[in-house]
Amino acid sequence: MHKESAETISRELYVKDMSMLVACDRVEGSKVFGSDGKQIGHIERLMLEKSDGRIAFIILSFGGFFGIGQDHYRLPWEKLRYDARIDGYRINMTKNDIEKARRFASKDDIVAHKDSGHKSHDYFGVPPYWM
Repeated sequence: MHKESAETISRELYVKDMSMLVACDRVEGSKVFGSDGKQIGHIERLMLEKSDGRIAFIILSFGGFFGIGQDHYRLPWEKLRYDARIDGYRINMTKNDIEKARRFASKDDIVAHKDSGHKSHDYFGVPPYWM
């Protein structure tokens, strides 16, 4: 009897841990809301560190028309918090605050600029994940 209850508890903890996980393709496309409650944009890409699988940053995009002319911003993952009530992520900034950060014309430009990592983490007040 004791063994069954330990296995049941272990199984319940495993299910709880799994409910805290989300697939990358479920994060991409998620809405991002600012501290004013307004939608800023959406997560276009979730960028992972190849060597250890850590989330390096997200690419936030907004503006444009049907994907043409969108602005792209590199945001540290640590700035985002998931909110189940809105089925999206919140950041403690407004769209206006983010628009003051370095903007990229395309998501490919973000990855190509090696120095943008330090600059974006500095702007958003988060220590670089690699340090």
